[in-house]
Amino acid sequence: MNETIYLDNSATTKPLKEVLQAFMVVNEQYYANPASIHAMGVEANDLLMRAREQVADILQTEAKYLLFTSGGTESNNAAIFGIARSNTHIGKHILTTEIEHPSVLETVKQLSKEGFEVEYLNVDQRGVISLDELRAKIRKDTILVSMMHVNNEMGAIQPIEEAAKLIHEMSRAALHVDAVQSFGKLAVSFKGEEGPDCISISGHKIHGFKGSGVLAFRKAIRWQPYALGGGQEFGLRSGTVAVPQAVALSKAARMAVETMNDHAKNYRQWHDEILAQLHEYGEAIHILSTPQGASHIISFSVRDLKGEVIINAMQKRGVIVSTSSACSSKQTKTSHVVEALHLDEHYKKGVIRISFGAHNTVEDIEKFKQVLAEVMLELKGEIK
Repeated sequence: MNETIYLDNSATTKPLKEVLQAFMVVNEQYYANPASIHAMGVEANDLLMRAREQVADILQTEAKYLLFTSGGTESNNAAIFGIARSNTHIGKHILTTEIEHPSVLETVKQLSKEGFEVEYLNVDQRGVISLDELRAKIRKDTILVSMMHVNNEMGAIQPIEEAAKLIHEMSRAALHVDAVQSFGKLAVSFKGEEGPDCISISGHKIHGFKGSGVLAFRKAIRWQPYALGGGQEFGLRSGTVAVPQAVALSKAARMAVETMNDHAKNYRQWHDEILAQLHEYGEAIHILSTPQGASHIISFSVRDLKGEVIINAMQKRGVIVSTSSACSSKQTKTSHVVEALHLDEHYKKGVIRISFGAHNTVEDIEKFKQVLAEVMLELKGEIK
């Protein structure tokens, strides 16, 4: 039986062996509660603090400004609720983009029910915001701007540094960046005077574990705790801390950053090769991703075909891809990202996403290109 080629790394990644090993060792040997004052608790807490410091160093902030969470959704929720609800003395105006992850869009929707005013930034055909529109919409009473660094469905990269400069010059608002799809693939940190005030990261997107994440801040910020109890995580997120997950995430983060440049070269080459192949099909395929987008994500749609048809045809040949984002792929309605891009009706039904990860090889990409050609030939009669 041929080995399956997995190209759905933006949905989740396979944990690296080194990350699995770190997780197992901590579970077996350092399982005590890190809040306990006995020797075993102290050992567990030392591991936890070391993991925190390592991730904080990567992001170029201080360990006391970094919280371990259960993943990207919790980090995004906590950042938005925490900043918005604790800064109403400045205002209640929030800005975000129309192509954010649901963990952002549903959170600001809830805040709008609580009396906050939420405005959305449009994106162009590349999926990128306009800095002029940001300048026009930001106000003195804006308290929060939430923006993803790399879009999870089509790989658009937002101008985070330029946006941060504008936001900080024109308001007292904090910039929250959802870096779930960019951390470990693009440079993202609090380095320098400008940049995000708050960053969300997910462990399982960087060959770590599901159920692990990070919410980090540039500096002390007005923020309302959301999980009350025993006072863990500096009193900001109470609950017994999962030390094995924290250590594993730290290991995954370090490995992601250490190998980022090497992987980026491979991803860019594969990205360009596949885009070139897709262009050969003319109007039969519409490509959502652009050469300027993140190199590890490619998104395209086959004219008048449902995405499931392409996925099933590829899966039969041992290649795993997905329709847009895994979070919404089981829904029948068109993705909000596709709607925001004003895609022609002929292409809305079947957006396909390919996403690379650390385990992918040149052979995987050659296999994908071969299978794509076979599938397009097989379905030629169904493409109008």
